[in-house]
Amino acid sequence: MASNIFSSFDISGQGMTVQRMRLSAVANNIANANTTKGPDGKPYQREVVVVRAVADNPFERELESQIQIVKSNETHGPNIKDTLAPDEPKVLQAKTVKDITPPRLVYDPHHPEADEQGYVQMPNINIVTEMVEMITAQRAFDANTQVVDAAKNVARYSLEI
Repeated sequence: MASNIFSSFDISGQGMTVQRMRLSAVANNIANANTTKGPDGKPYQREVVVVRAVADNPFERELESQIQIVKSNETHGPNIKDTLAPDEPKVLQAKTVKDITPPRLVYDPHHPEADEQGYVQMPNINIVTEMVEMITAQRAFDANTQVVDAAKNVARYSLEI
């Protein structure tokens, strides 16, 4: 039971880390929404956080495991296959990647970065979409905070028993 309480801290902590990464990416996107030239001379590319789930159930761990213990004698215990797996497997892996959507062309012949036809390459960032992403990430972060608080209360009450 205690390991389940502590794993909820780990899972919520990982969720909070992912949401922090999302908030950071959104902040960068909003700050660079009008950046026509980055260090590479191209318009800013939108940042997106990609999250991947890592094996957490016994079947997936069995498939990913390299070492197995097989109990061969009934007197030693039931004939069960046990898997040696990491004590606390990670649940999420996240990384920030660049969105490869091409920049949008905006007609502004007086802009210093305009081409010969008067078009400026602008980052393909929609401020409304970014604000929705920000609100979603903030609410998910808050939900994970509430889970941590609930797990702390359960642990505290368990110690009082």
